[in-house]
Amino acid sequence: MISLLRLLLIATLALLGSVAASAQDSIDPQGKYELIDPPQPTDTPGKVEVVDVFWYGCPHCFSFLPAMEAYEANKPDYVEIRRMPAIFRQNWEAHARAYYTAMLLKVVDRIHRPLFEAIHVKKLPLDSRESLRAFFVAHGVDGEAFDKTFDSFAVETLLRKSTVMQARYGVRGTPSVIVNGKYRVSASLAGGYEQMVQVADALAAREHKATLAAK
Repeated sequence: MISLLRLLLIATLALLGSVAASAQDSIDPQGKYELIDPPQPTDTPGKVEVVDVFWYGCPHCFSFLPAMEAYEANKPDYVEIRRMPAIFRQNWEAHARAYYTAMLLKVVDRIHRPLFEAIHVKKLPLDSRESLRAFFVAHGVDGEAFDKTFDSFAVETLLRKSTVMQARYGVRGTPSVIVNGKYRVSASLAGGYEQMVQVADALAAREHKATLAAK
């Protein structure tokens, strides 16, 4: 039997999906974002890049998660979404390692939302290597694969890149959304979490139109 919580989640995602799909037609982004100066290169050539900057320990990021999930499910074909864990303090690093470990092991779908829920709903103290390893194993990830990846050179490289890019993007808090290396969107400027997605989508549409016009 589907639980009431699951039904509510499905309904919320459906609603947010319809909002995201029509965002570029329903919102004027003017004054609801900040310019990144200088603009930064993207990792998704041929696509408009939308970067979700988050921290697993951030309750605001957990509240933003349904809106971002709905956008990801309904985004235009010209948009490519990336996630980037922020590292503002040393104790944020374990969560960043956890995300990049999941990404490299191709198990983000098994880990991303469940880790948010474990921290913010179940109140589990998942902030150490040992506790995160147990969490990954409980979600079907091989323990040896976790060990090899969590402390790998590849993860170290991605951590350094996150630290550099959050500074270049001018990110001051989470959640933040970066559009095509040019625009920084926050809930305070956009007016809320759903509005963050709407503003990001409108800016992505602007970037896509500019690219087409330049051809």
